[in-house]
Amino acid sequence: MTDKKNDPDNREKNLSRRAFISAAAGAALVPGAVLATGCNRAKPTPKQALKDKPIAKAPKEKSQAQKKPPAKKAMVVLVRDEHVLGPGNEPKADVLAWMLDTAVGELLSKEPDDAWNDLLRSNDVLGIKSNEWRFLATPGGLEQAIKDRALKVGIAEDSISISDRGVKGDPVFKKATALINVRPLRTHHWSGVGSLIKNYIMFADDLPSWHPDACADLGGLWHLPAVKGKTRLNILVMLTPLFHGKGPHHFQADYTWPYRGLIVGTDPVAVDATGVRILKAKRKAFFGKDEPLAVSPKHIEVADSKFGLGVSNPDAITIKRMGWMKDALV
Repeated sequence: MTDKKNDPDNREKNLSRRAFISAAAGAALVPGAVLATGCNRAKPTPKQALKDKPIAKAPKEKSQAQKKPPAKKAMVVLVRDEHVLGPGNEPKADVLAWMLDTAVGELLSKEPDDAWNDLLRSNDVLGIKSNEWRFLATPGGLEQAIKDRALKVGIAEDSISISDRGVKGDPVFKKATALINVRPLRTHHWSGVGSLIKNYIMFADDLPSWHPDACADLGGLWHLPAVKGKTRLNILVMLTPLFHGKGPHHFQADYTWPYRGLIVGTDPVAVDATGVRILKAKRKAFFGKDEPLAVSPKHIEVADSKFGLGVSNPDAITIKRMGWMKDALV
């Protein structure tokens, strides 16, 4: 009979079993050790599995769709002069001319002569769209200052016209290649305020058709063929603004004040929005509380949101201040 203990095959099996048990025991003494025999590998821990798992990237299309376009921005110039008004609040032409040049130069970051040469060209046909409302008209001295600058650029005198209610029949305005828009700011019975945007209503065929919903769609005037793409400069006259009134033809001198300023810009919406901020601040100071306008000047915001005419958000409008700034209100 064969002795199993001394059988070579049996001794080899016993040795292999002891080696296996010894190796397993040694591995147990090493923290984190992983025992592998043949193809039977230890399963990774949940933390290791998460670490090793490739991270899925979001599709480029989705990432790009989430990016918001940069907000629209605008810049306007507010220029004021303490001495621009004489006796009876009559504007001084020489001071107005200085204020206009100062604003235009600052707007284009150039010397006034160079700035005007950028705005206008010698072969332009220029219409200066003014406002002749008898209680608060565009100052004649300011109209003349604009014309003088156009002449200095080299525009022929017979290619320049200043008009308000007669623009549709004016031969210069009919063939105008450039417009300069200038008017005083005042409260208004139908549109909340008489604004630069509203100043182009005289180009319309049917004026009452623009009155519904507080004249909300006045920005559409700027897409009329006689106007579209022609405006080089907008000047909101803030010498003695009218900040309160009731009725279609209201005017009381008690509701004006000597602000002594001009707001100038290439964006009519931004200029109007800045003027309305000043008007509202004056109303709050006068009435001792927030006093809404009798009619909302919604046409300014609609000119931005619906007609893409400019920037109405005050946070997106940079105001460059020039000259005398006492009680600027903005």
